Amino acid sequence: MKLDFYKPINETLRKYIKGYYFIAKNQDSGPIKYWTFPNNYCILTVNQQFEVEDKGDLVAISSSETNNIMTCVVSRYTKPMQIFYKELVDELTIYFHPLGINHFIEDPAKLFIRKTQIDINFLDGFNDKMRTLFSLDRASQIIELESYLLSKLKADKDLTIFRQMLADLENELTVDQLAKKYHFSRQYINRLFLRNLGKSPSEYKKIHRFRQALKMQHKSKRFSLLLNTGFYDQSHYIKDFKAFTALNPNSFFKDVDVNKENVWLIVE
Repeated sequence: MKLDFYKPINETLRKYIKGYYFIAKNQDSGPIKYWTFPNNYCILTVNQQFEVEDKGDLVAISSSETNNIMTCVVSRYTKPMQIFYKELVDELTIYFHPLGINHFIEDPAKLFIRKTQIDINFLDGFNDKMRTLFSLDRASQIIELESYLLSKLKADKDLTIFRQMLADLENELTVDQLAKKYHFSRQYINRLFLRNLGKSPSEYKKIHRFRQALKMQHKSKRFSLLLNTGFYDQSHYIKDFKAFTALNPNSFFKDVDVNKENVWLIVE
């Protein structure tokens, strides 16, 4: 399946959104399966005229004659997830940077109550706007989507301290070190992360380390460089890698193109 991954044209939106892609309904497409792997983005997906089965590590999507539309958000998964399209349906998927989606909603805690939120009311009138969007050509979809998101942006939200904490974790500070630096208890920091990010600080750090290793690996096959991403040794690297992909690193890099924006393992 070929997808065009669009980075926001608007510079302001780029602060909060990594990118987005569209899928157009095509009942003649045939089945498509792929595995997706843990990341620290908050992923919002809108589908139209479809049916969905969510079985935890398998999401099956098929076309429907019902004129429905649904918005779902996935903020947390620590194992590979298989996506199975029985045929393609209308879809928009947006990848929000960590904390990015918080600038579009009043109370992030409600969004992160569960790892996956199905059929949510993301913004007032959002689904109706998306229904209109699906009827447009691609160039118009991009213009309308970005214009709409800009109109809903709450750019004045101050998340400076939280962003500093994320940067500290990415630089391999421990939760104990965060607690000491910011004069918070470990328990308070953990609650803060769950309410605002949907995952614990240790989980965020572990996934960030894994994703940095993917970026590093396609540049160099030398394991010594991977130690710069925070792994203690090669066994630590392999253990985490298998936990997130269910594959050993050699098999993964043989079958997955990590240069693409969507790091997926397509199942033939």
